[in-house]
Amino acid sequence: MKFTFRPLAVLASLGITAGLLSLAAPTATAATPVSMPRAAATDSFYSYTGSTPLSSFAPGAILKTRTITYHAVGIPLPLTAVQLLYRSTDLNGNPSANVTSVIKPPLLNTGKGKGKAISYQSAYDSLNPADSPSRSIAGDVSLGGLIASGETAVITPSLLQGYTVIVPDTEGPDAVFAAGPAYGTYTLDSARAALKSASTGLKSTTKIAMLGYSGGAIATGWAAQLAPSYAPDINKNLVGAAEGGLLVAPAHNLKYVSGSLVWAGVAPMAIIGVARAMNLDFTPYLSSYGQQVFAKLKYASISNALAQYPGLTWEKMAKPEYSNPNRIQIFVDAVNKVNRGQAASPTIPMFIAQGSNGVLEGTAGFGVGDGVMIAGDVRTLARQFCADGTTVQYDQYSLLSHFTGAVPWYLKALSWIDQRFAGTSAPNNCGSIAPGNSLAPEQVAP
Repeated sequence: MKFTFRPLAVLASLGITAGLLSLAAPTATAATPVSMPRAAATDSFYSYTGSTPLSSFAPGAILKTRTITYHAVGIPLPLTAVQLLYRSTDLNGNPSANVTSVIKPPLLNTGKGKGKAISYQSAYDSLNPADSPSRSIAGDVSLGGLIASGETAVITPSLLQGYTVIVPDTEGPDAVFAAGPAYGTYTLDSARAALKSASTGLKSTTKIAMLGYSGGAIATGWAAQLAPSYAPDINKNLVGAAEGGLLVAPAHNLKYVSGSLVWAGVAPMAIIGVARAMNLDFTPYLSSYGQQVFAKLKYASISNALAQYPGLTWEKMAKPEYSNPNRIQIFVDAVNKVNRGQAASPTIPMFIAQGSNGVLEGTAGFGVGDGVMIAGDVRTLARQFCADGTTVQYDQYSLLSHFTGAVPWYLKALSWIDQRFAGTSAPNNCGSIAPGNSLAPEQVAP
């Protein structure tokens, strides 16, 4: 059976998920110990209980393996997924056990994707481990997990072309939403595990492309930037990375979405996620209302935040003396740690796309964006990559928002990835990318 790529058909399937793809903004919250929600604690596959210390394993080492039927919204589909529990590294450099799902193409010996893999980073955007893609693929159903189920439409065209698709739980076992560097290590170690497993059909030499939009771009971008230093063994297998709807400097996004009717509620989600990853305590800086918001969103998915906190600002959540978050040292430390402008540039070709429809133009002095992501930040990051020798194709969608920008990015990303696997020279428009905003580290305010 031969699969023919039909952009209109892909566009129709993408419509199922375009409204689900999203992301957030910045950093900080309560340092109470993270307790696993009951729904996420019932599957023993997710826990490493071996006698050998986890730290004794190399990153990417396989701890457990199981083969399951792929599910979407709890419905089994005629696809096989190999799930791997593997050793990785959290944001603080400590060993962590995480899960990835390797989905086998239905036609293993045909198509242009034969013997190649795409690492697809989901935009599941949740503070609840129960919403991770691996749990949805295993048959669990949750409100936040509907995003990963919906993304079945996004990965299907690649599977039908013969590509093996790797879907890591990019937020790790504790759902550290928006903690970018952790997304990167979890993604890279997922690839390591997938190539080592005898059950996936992949080899140590298998070529991999990375793909992700919005929350998936956090993982894709950080993985591309960290690969040369953290996983040079995987970096040599990477043919390129396509990312759209980028979170670059979260401190900027906190101000950009402040007061938004749609996106304001995602800011505290991201604050909670990064604080959880870094084990930070922001409770002393929150007003009573802020503490209520943080408690309500502690295990929320983006479905619980979008358009549900219209007009919310940091000032409403903070004590008056901390209305400027830069007066909080740990806030400054946190946002600088997750600022992509402070990380090294990738050594692989990049396709980067960003919406810029003028929503909130001029807000906080950052210029236009797509409603949640800031185009000027993305342009500066792309130009920084270019200056360091990275081959970059940058597209800006002047009339599109964060949701609608996913569609043209995705259609072009599939073709761009096919070309990278085919060995053609990657397009480069570095010379035409307009200047953007400063990505300099935040400073503590007096």
